[in-house]
Amino acid sequence: MPPTAPGLGSEAELRAAYDAHGPELYRYAVRQLRDEGTAQEVVQEVFLRAWRRAGSFDPSVASLRVWLFAIARNAVVDEVRRVAVRPWRRTLTGEPPEPPGTAVDATEQAVLDGWLVEEALRRIRPEHREAVVQTHLLGRPHAEVAAELGVPVGTLRSRIFYGLKALRLAMDEMGVEP
Repeated sequence: MPPTAPGLGSEAELRAAYDAHGPELYRYAVRQLRDEGTAQEVVQEVFLRAWRRAGSFDPSVASLRVWLFAIARNAVVDEVRRVAVRPWRRTLTGEPPEPPGTAVDATEQAVLDGWLVEEALRRIRPEHREAVVQTHLLGRPHAEVAAELGVPVGTLRSRIFYGLKALRLAMDEMGVEP
């Protein structure tokens, strides 16, 4: 039996998590996949993965909702890849051909990715977050940001390096896969 975590330790807690987040996850999956049946399978896969990895859920890192959406994002990407690798399976199983635009909607995916990055940025040290946001997300020159923060450019680069490293770790802890 998989280890337990707050919110997923018992059947009642898992059911409560499903009642609280299942419909929202389903709507996300339908929007991404444009197939209600596949979306139901993805949501089922999300809760199966969550139950199996309940021990890796840490409420101090991310909320249950964020953790479930990270799993859903990965499950949707896995489904899109599965279909892309074997498109002929749709004809064998009688599934209708994929209508145009059924790939993961780029705008919605960008919103979800931004949401996950924002959550991960909250988990890193403030000086690292400031360096990453100013240089990588806002695209400002290193010299300008260093002068504004009152630190040498080398210190800013060090903060960026360690900030990106911490950001990667935070996203790994949230269950986000590349």
